[in-house]
Amino acid sequence: MSETPAVDIVVPVKNEERDLGPSVTRLVDHLRDAFPFTARVTIADNGSTDGTWPVACALEARFPEVRAIHLDLPGRGRALHEIWSADDAEVLAYMDVDLSTDLNALLPLVAPLLSGHSDVAIGTRLARGSRVVRGPKREIISRSYNVLLRTTLGAGFSDAQCGFKAIRACQARELLPLVADKGWFFDTELLVLAERAGLRIHEVPVDWIDDTDSRVDIVGTAVGDLRGMARVGLGLARGKIKVPQLRETELGGPRGLAWQVPRFAAIGLLSTLVYIVVYLALRGFMSAQAANALSLLLTAIGNTAANRRLTFGVRGQAGAARQHFRGLIAFAVCLVLTSGALMALHATSASPSRGLEIAVLVVANLVATALRFVLYRGWVFAEPVQPPAGAVATPTASRQSLGGVR
Repeated sequence: MSETPAVDIVVPVKNEERDLGPSVTRLVDHLRDAFPFTARVTIADNGSTDGTWPVACALEARFPEVRAIHLDLPGRGRALHEIWSADDAEVLAYMDVDLSTDLNALLPLVAPLLSGHSDVAIGTRLARGSRVVRGPKREIISRSYNVLLRTTLGAGFSDAQCGFKAIRACQARELLPLVADKGWFFDTELLVLAERAGLRIHEVPVDWIDDTDSRVDIVGTAVGDLRGMARVGLGLARGKIKVPQLRETELGGPRGLAWQVPRFAAIGLLSTLVYIVVYLALRGFMSAQAANALSLLLTAIGNTAANRRLTFGVRGQAGAARQHFRGLIAFAVCLVLTSGALMALHATSASPSRGLEIAVLVVANLVATALRFVLYRGWVFAEPVQPPAGAVATPTASRQSLGGVR
């Protein structure tokens, strides 16, 4: 294929000499008959020890849309990483060789990426509209895995394991150097990083028929996935994995008020409830001013950390000390407001009730919360934290460096 294709579909294979020929022939026929964009099929033979490579070479000779690449080492993630890093197509996709996903979902998968509407697209077997045929064991494992992803890494996508995904090449070049896994966890890690980078992830409900002849080691894969989740979670929490804000940069600026205000309000409400509980607990053996100051200090630290991550989208340790220091200054301003309200109350009433104290403090805290939002947005988090220079490299590997290209 001489011209640069709009879409490159990588089919990773290892010891698939029986299924490779029929599957690629079916895929090429579909591209010729029902796919309106230029496309290439890349067979990625990663570490096969049977007759897979000769079959791949024969398919390359038979179809101009097909190329065959051989890699000595196994690993689906390794194959996708190496091929995508040097790919010249606009959109990079991959699918499993068994073609468990109905090929009619291919166009809905890549069209939003070619139009620029979305950055990543995934097939999902867990969304309404999907039709799935597979055993209860795999169904339970898949759903449990995705629930675990949502609870531990805050993932918003529904199906991380479906072997039917695509990404815009310009975004892949930014994220691939950050992806460490070379096995089955590769695409989950890529999705988590893409979501943290602010990229739009488009989900396509698919028709899926499970391959009963699958040779995937379920236990080994599950253990590897759990290790991958732990590594990525700790890396993000400690700031060792620094993810650039790709979509925010493209849209020209940080997330707007429509995103920030509801999150700030929810965090503020929770902080106020915690503040009241702590204040009442301390008021039993402290003066009103001391209990107010300590309660505000404790809740302000948590409030700043929560808003830093959830409201203003700042992650990692870079700039954290400066932002928390500014947050404490904002806390001091709020302390002046609430302390002034208490002083005014006690000046007008010698012994106000606890209920009246709480009422005055809640009103003062509402005013202080509004002021804190203005300070957070315009000062504390006004300077977005940029990843260190050189943190993201653009791969320049040539096709020949992948090894064994015919």
